[in-house]
Amino acid sequence: MNGLIVDILWFISYLLTLYVWILIASAILSWLIAFNVVNPYNQVVRTIGELLYRITEPVLRPIRNLLPNLGGIDISPVIVILIIFFIQSVVIPNIARAFVAA
Repeated sequence: MNGLIVDILWFISYLLTLYVWILIASAILSWLIAFNVVNPYNQVVRTIGELLYRITEPVLRPIRNLLPNLGGIDISPVIVILIIFFIQSVVIPNIARAFVAA
């Protein structure tokens, strides 16, 4: 049973890492659109942008609502990534140790 819990925690950590990469891809795409490197009216760019927006916005919106207005600078992805790193490096290992020790 303990091995199953550790495997589930490892899988959760893997999903969190995948979400970090999605956040990075979303930020890079927004920069590319902002600096007119890619055309936001292109169907492929629009589809990828919409997918990334739908995946990241439910997590980023509450963080943005808590942050003060920084004049157009959005640091919510950085804060979410730091929270994910904290979960991966502190929370998940402690939960795993608690189940292994039990």
